[in-house]
Amino acid sequence: MSGGTITTASIVRLLWPGLRKVFGQSYTSHPTEWTEIFDQSTSEKNYELDQQFEGFGLAPEKPEGQGIKYDSQQQGYTPRYDHIVYGKGFEVTKEAFSDQLYDVFTRRARALAFSVGQTQEVVGANILNNGFNAADIMPGGDGRALFDVVHPNGPSGGTFSNRTAATDFQETSLETMLIAIGNATDTRGLKINLRPTKTILPTSQTYEACRVFKSVLQNDTANNAVNAINDVNAIPGGYVINHFLTDPDAWFTKTDVEAGLTHFERWPVEFEEDNVFNTSSARFKATYRDSFGWTDPRGCWGNSGG
Repeated sequence: MSGGTITTASIVRLLWPGLRKVFGQSYTSHPTEWTEIFDQSTSEKNYELDQQFEGFGLAPEKPEGQGIKYDSQQQGYTPRYDHIVYGKGFEVTKEAFSDQLYDVFTRRARALAFSVGQTQEVVGANILNNGFNAADIMPGGDGRALFDVVHPNGPSGGTFSNRTAATDFQETSLETMLIAIGNATDTRGLKINLRPTKTILPTSQTYEACRVFKSVLQNDTANNAVNAINDVNAIPGGYVINHFLTDPDAWFTKTDVEAGLTHFERWPVEFEEDNVFNTSSARFKATYRDSFGWTDPRGCWGNSGG
């Protein structure tokens, strides 16, 4: 049933004795997964703004007797995190609440918690799911999708990429991504020490990930060579499986950039209940307010898969 008030007519079976099980309202959820992707912050404002300021370029030679050359520092794009309220509830008549025999509305409250938890997971994962869509951009950001080969550096010009050529997840393609991360540059094109922290994979890659990350020797070859990714601890956080990624081929590596994938909690999940005075119906609801997004695209590298 979608919408409306739960009445005795809509729970007829729950008024009968002898049912063995009442099932389907909620299930065991996965441990929280979005926290493995996003850096977490709290907010006390209507929205949050981040501001890009570029660094300085290379220092030129100073000929003897001549003055030093001065550089400028300019501001760039301004990502904006608009906090959104999410909520769901249900209403049940006093008759239905008191006549049902199986304590089902206590379990409906658990189902409500399950619903909002799943909502948060889906909204968070959709930042990655939509990360290759050119129409899905960060408000106030650089005007490109999260994963793009021509992100603008900033006001001084130039571009950078945080997207590797589409290939299946495997040892060699992961190495290619790690090399790209190792060659990362800043807003003025200078080399930076950007480090991968963890790889994020869909459920379809669960067992391949285990082989790639945990093999002592090189995976899927007859070569007696070390697993270089494992041997040098190239990705300290290893890998995580996210059950809410929708593309079975796409995969991602998060980095330690100062401001990358970010979640702001404006207010946490709140559960409330009250009664409707003129009908005596009981109402239960859950709400929360937050925002997901990204500031610096260097915070995550993506591959859309083969």
